Amino acid sequence: MTDRIPVRRALLSVSDKTGIVEFARFLAGQGAEILSTGGTAAAIRAAGIPVKDVSAHTGFPEILEGRVKTLVPQVHGGILGRRDAADHLAQMDEHGIAPIDLVAVNLYPFEATVAKGAPFEDCIENIDIGGPAMIRSAAKNHAHVVVLTDAAQLDEVRAELEVGGTSAALRRRLAAAAYARTAAYDAAISQWFSLQLGEEFPQRLACAGVLRQTLRYGENPHQRAAFYLDGSGRPGIATARQVQGKELSFNNLNDTDAAFECVAEFERPAVVIVKHANPCGVAEGATLSEAWDAALRCDPVSAFGGIIAVNRRLDAAAAEKMASLFTEVVIAPEADDAAIAAFARKKNLRLLLTGGLPDPAAPGTVFRSVSGGFLAQSRDSGRIAADALKVVTKRAPTEAEMRDLLFAFRVCKHVKSNAIIYAKDGATVGIGAGQMSRVDSSRIAAWKSGEAAKAAGLDTPLAQGSVVASDAFFPFADGLQAAAAAGATAVIQPGGSMRDNEVIAAADEAGLAMVFTGMRHFRH
Repeated sequence: MTDRIPVRRALLSVSDKTGIVEFARFLAGQGAEILSTGGTAAAIRAAGIPVKDVSAHTGFPEILEGRVKTLVPQVHGGILGRRDAADHLAQMDEHGIAPIDLVAVNLYPFEATVAKGAPFEDCIENIDIGGPAMIRSAAKNHAHVVVLTDAAQLDEVRAELEVGGTSAALRRRLAAAAYARTAAYDAAISQWFSLQLGEEFPQRLACAGVLRQTLRYGENPHQRAAFYLDGSGRPGIATARQVQGKELSFNNLNDTDAAFECVAEFERPAVVIVKHANPCGVAEGATLSEAWDAALRCDPVSAFGGIIAVNRRLDAAAAEKMASLFTEVVIAPEADDAAIAAFARKKNLRLLLTGGLPDPAAPGTVFRSVSGGFLAQSRDSGRIAADALKVVTKRAPTEAEMRDLLFAFRVCKHVKSNAIIYAKDGATVGIGAGQMSRVDSSRIAAWKSGEAAKAAGLDTPLAQGSVVASDAFFPFADGLQAAAAAGATAVIQPGGSMRDNEVIAAADEAGLAMVFTGMRHFRH
């Protein structure tokens, strides 16, 4: 591969014109001929920089409302021709094709057009054809041509041209970036088309991501990791501004996402505390400060070193309380200056402000890798309302029990299966997560309720007089009996077991009210 290639002729055609006029002025100063099209040519010409329209260079006018302007041999031959192949050079000379040494193209803003909800025809017109073709041509012939697809690359290319020309290493790296860009562009078009056709799972699924940051390591120090953005704009860790604190780790990001998605489920001021991707305390309150007290009371031991998420602008009163506990991350939509100042004393604590909350009901697709492929499924956006519940016991829940049952079932969605949630007065009072047996989850949640009561100086377990939620049906009566023994008075569960009648009979015998949702929330 030839090294240090100067630029004698450059083709500039960009939608994002950031820095392009200054770059064109630099190229002209280096003696390069500049070819351009449309708005890019107009901007360069307005700056007093010599520029030649592509149509003048090719002798072929722009036609079909600009759909065809660079898809001609004089452009692609000039980009693809090998400078080290005599037959290529002879053919280029025979057909009057001048070599093009630099191609700077960023594409029609298709993704932005879709994101703003433009009509179908507008989206179609923003599918770039000539741009990707030029990018791919230049990237293929990177031995002789340098290709730029992002304004952030201009300075690096300029620095190399100032010392004699672009290096082979840079051209190869920019070629790889170019193919990644066109692949992501095609993936966005493919996904949009599938949506228009109502194909949730098309025959070929194309996905793309943009690197946000390389992480220090993955779940463990011997694993490598990185954080990519999918371009959806869903509020959360992808949109967050880090106000302070150390660099976020893989586990920080994973846990923080779990906490923020959970807290978004609630309309009233709410706090979620997460440890190892499982909530260890969730509560609503009249204020964030009140919700924090109730969430922390559920499991103050596990909360140490955890992740805190809130669904409101973070105020000083709540922040002062949170700052008194060792915490890895706090994530909120916004925060008052006084709240930010309260955390500033904890220099290692990461404070993230997202600018908004994710919509729990919004559609979306989630992925999980498996050997040789990946699984795709729609996001669990299911939510049960009171009028959709089926009372299956002799006693119906009271109004207060019903509120807590709905609260607990929302929490269930965010706890690893098998999940058992005890809740009282809009707060979790015992959580059992990730056990192989549902009865074990019931017992663990009850035990944690007792430990939390001891920590609070209370004589009776927090679960006394609570309600209990199960993410899936009770396969046997023993899980429900364990809940009754812990002091629960009402139960919410999906139902659907072959032994539902036995479980209902056990609930009646214990005087429990029980409702079926008909919907489960497995989270593996």
